[in-house]
Amino acid sequence: MALLEVKNIHKTFDELTVLNGVDLTVNKGDVVAILGPSGSGKTTLLRCINFLERADGGTMVFDGRTVDMAHADKKEIREIRSHTGFVFQNYNLFSNKTALQNVTLGLQTARKMPRDKAEEIGMEMLRKVGMADRADHYPSQLSGGQQQRVAIARALADDPEVIYFDEPTSALDPELIGEVLEVMRSLAASGITMVVVTHEMTFARDVSNHVIFMEKGKIVEEGPSKEFFAHPREERTRTFLRMVGNRTAPSGTGIVS
Repeated sequence: MALLEVKNIHKTFDELTVLNGVDLTVNKGDVVAILGPSGSGKTTLLRCINFLERADGGTMVFDGRTVDMAHADKKEIREIRSHTGFVFQNYNLFSNKTALQNVTLGLQTARKMPRDKAEEIGMEMLRKVGMADRADHYPSQLSGGQQQRVAIARALADDPEVIYFDEPTSALDPELIGEVLEVMRSLAASGITMVVVTHEMTFARDVSNHVIFMEKGKIVEEGPSKEFFAHPREERTRTFLRMVGNRTAPSGTGIVS
């Protein structure tokens, strides 16, 4: 049984159709990579799934619970979000709080968890992402990669069933990307369910088990990651991979390297 199924998502901004009947299925333990050119609807899809944007139409089944995405009420949204985590492009850390405080804030305010218990969980999550020694540092004292690792620790602290990542390395300097991807590799290896909007082709090919390629608000092609990169079926997919994936494409794909 799928952990998450969304059917026929539609989203329009003014007169621009951003999502046009998108379906998505995520099973427990999946690492789904969503690829596509800028403006293809990738981030909007992710935001609609977590109700950061309200879809104009579509149905979601999350862990057996069915929700009308256009008309879900606050209680339904709160219930679904309580089982998910979200990692943003730009970290979204509170600048006046330490790394540990950023991780524990939600546990204490939303879950009403005692401070000592929240800090115990917070330190465990910071250790998991290699940031325990920076627990008392403020965001301004951390590199971009370190801030993103704190953001991942914050997402993990709620023990989510799935974590959504919105281009988690796009705001990082090239030399800092590797440390964040390594944490994400470790999470994937531990069986955490992840849906990742990314431009990192190596991650998509080697870490994810399923790839979705979007353009103009629709899914052009999807399939198992190895098959997607080795034998893309659609010409538009092949063109995309030639343009952005040639640095990491495996031999035998017909992609120029």
